[in-house]
Amino acid sequence: MIRLPFRFFPSRAVLAAAVLGLVANTAALAAPVSVVDDTGQTVTLAAPAKRIVSLAPHITELLYAAGAGDRVVATVEHSDYPEAATKLPRVGGYSRIDLEAVAAAKPDLVIAWQSGNAVAHLDKLKSLGLPLFLSQPNRIEDVATSLEKLGQLAGTAPAAEAAADRFRRQLADLDKRYRQRPKVRVFYQVWKQPLLTVGGHQIISDVIRLCGGENVFTNLDTMAPTVSVEAVLAANPEAIVASGMGEERPDWLDDWKRWTRVTAVARGNLFFIPPALIQRHTPRLLQGAERLCEQLETARSRRPSGKP
Repeated sequence: MIRLPFRFFPSRAVLAAAVLGLVANTAALAAPVSVVDDTGQTVTLAAPAKRIVSLAPHITELLYAAGAGDRVVATVEHSDYPEAATKLPRVGGYSRIDLEAVAAAKPDLVIAWQSGNAVAHLDKLKSLGLPLFLSQPNRIEDVATSLEKLGQLAGTAPAAEAAADRFRRQLADLDKRYRQRPKVRVFYQVWKQPLLTVGGHQIISDVIRLCGGENVFTNLDTMAPTVSVEAVLAANPEAIVASGMGEERPDWLDDWKRWTRVTAVARGNLFFIPPALIQRHTPRLLQGAERLCEQLETARSRRPSGKP
């Protein structure tokens, strides 16, 4: 038998500190949690949530980013990021929730999308006595705040705070590089028929501002207003940015080429960004923001010499 030259016996002080740390962590996991949601309502849980139902793709993605992915027991269609989220049970789509499936998941917390989920569904969930947190991040900075709030609700605050700090650092870098650049008037097209765009309070408008751009429909209060072709032509955007449904550039973006007097068309400023990178209120929003900022730089580079 090999004899070690000495043996390590932890002191009473070390053992006491370890026990106290374990007790503190256990208490934190069992302590009540109160968090104010994005509508100003306080949501109180007897303990951090262990069974969460997410009612929007961006909420699911935020929960994983906040270190709470293993606490999500069900979600809605199109919750496809990260890969683990694709394996979760579905409770319908964000606009047509299967309330019985939500109840069957036995959640201790439901997180819903204020402007995306039907009001009638949200009212029904409240009547069932299910704790309900409403998410509605309308500004880029709200993504970091959402991460922190979800981390508090799920008991994963350290991971959530680290993710929020990374997000804020990346946002500050983009802000420094682009916000003061010469203005570019932008028409953001969500869909062709109906012709959908975003209003001034929608988070994409905030991304456009971050990049030194200006949403030509920033005066509209509706989150996703319908506009006419004539209104777009009258606005005469310098850049048209489309999203669509997936990773491929939508064919209908080229329909604008018939309007050759529109500045965006005349200068070839018809751009595309995958919707998952700019239409979800998640950390990946900054990937979409960087693409948009680069596109608006391209638009600036195509200005005739001497024009701002």
